[in-house]
Parts: sequence; structure tokens; C-alpha cells
Amino acid sequence: MVVDPCHQGGQEECVINPQVTEANLGATICATGWTRTVRPPVQYTDRLKREQMAQLGLVGSPADYEEDHRLPLELGGDPRAPHNLTPEPHSSSSGKDQDENVFRHRVCSGEPLKQAQSEFVAKWLSPWPAYRQ
Repeated sequence: MVVDPCHQGGQEECVINPQVTEANLGATICATGWTRTVRPPVQYTDRLKREQMAQLGLVGSPADYEEDHRLPLELGGDPRAPHNLTPEPHSSSSGKDQDENVFRHRVCSGEPLKQAQSEFVAKWLSPWPAYRQ
């Protein structure tokens, strides 16, 4: 059993929202529109994106990047934790966005949340930052 999918191989890959549990999936990630209720405001993510771009040495304009949740809100990722957000080029976001929906559907169809989180982390975050290319 996976205890914390965000901590694998000695790396902190993401941050889990402690308010999302296996017991309340119907009221959180499986509820239509729930992510809108927890998504941080653009003012917060835009400021964080500029700071992280400078820290990571990313070139280009902030408009070239989406400040994306590493573990998506759809899978119980923390909405505001800076280590769960990262600037991602728009060119790499569509495949990850599609998987976010697929993995959410799996959880809402009965797959254990931690199992889906662990598989998502292994697929998308463990190779980070390579997936951003």
C-alpha cells in the first residue's frame, strides 16, 4: 500500500490536499465543479509563476507558461502549496490534462485514490522536469 504518493525515491514530487480523503471523494474530487471551489486566484498563481520562473532560470514570458498543479486538483493535489505548483509550457500541458481527467474518472469509479495518485506521480512527476519539455 502506498502511504504518501508524493514522496517516492527520496524525492518530494508534489503536495497532497489533506482535505481530500478516500472517505469524502463524493463531496470533493468526484463532485462536479469542486475544483473551481479550491483553485487559487490568478493573482496568487501569476506571482508564484514569476518567482518560480526566476528560480528555475526559465526563459520567455510568463504568458508562455501555465502555473500548473503537479498533483492535479482532480486527484487531491494541494491547491496553494508552492511545491505543488510549477510553470509548465503550454505545449506540454494537453497530454497531462487528458490524463488528469482519466485518472480522476478511475478514482470516481472505485479505484483507490492513493493508487491513482501514485501512478500519476510515476508517469508525470518522477521524470520532472523532463515532462515540461
